[in-house]
Amino acid sequence: MLAEKLNNTPVVPLVQADDPEVALKTVAALQAGGLDIIEVVLRTDAALSCLEAIAKEASGAIVGAGTVLSESQAKEAVKHGAKFIVSPGLNDDVVKFCQAHKLEVFPGVVTPSEVQRAWNLGLRTVKFFPAGLSGGAPMLKALSSVFRGMKFMPTGGVSTDNLKDFLAIPSVIACGGSWLTPAKEIEAGNFGAVTELASEAVKLAAEVRK
Repeated sequence: MLAEKLNNTPVVPLVQADDPEVALKTVAALQAGGLDIIEVVLRTDAALSCLEAIAKEASGAIVGAGTVLSESQAKEAVKHGAKFIVSPGLNDDVVKFCQAHKLEVFPGVVTPSEVQRAWNLGLRTVKFFPAGLSGGAPMLKALSSVFRGMKFMPTGGVSTDNLKDFLAIPSVIACGGSWLTPAKEIEAGNFGAVTELASEAVKLAAEVRK
């Protein structure tokens, strides 16, 4: 189901919140704009509570946990409702835990050696992070030319301006990013801005993935 949804709408917004109510409003705004796959980053003390609230109350949303640094964090995230796991780096213990529990996992990679290691672990989809600081679309094209069976999810530095450039690369399964959930707008309660950004991303994605 996750792969099918990503194929139809290849954009994954990152949600960072320390209040479950705010997290739910943010997700509702993203869904209103057409985005249903949500990554809740574990960067606040209340992140797991926000994750659980979304998993229980946001109908139609597929929610995962991001910034997962250890197997213990992965376990806690799953207990709180995470349907997939995203990490900034390649952690063997996190990968093996997810594989054992048949969970989608997207560990972060940058170098050819890290992609090779991910391949050796049996992974065929990884996160390319931080995409903007690591060569962007040209670097992804270079990696894709030698790792022909690998799919990538660039995150970090992705924006409205370069979304189409990334999605035009055949090996890119989706793009992730926090540009869709600007903290300033959310703090101001302007969730309409989140919906507008989500709608724009969906439109741009459709122009590339017709």
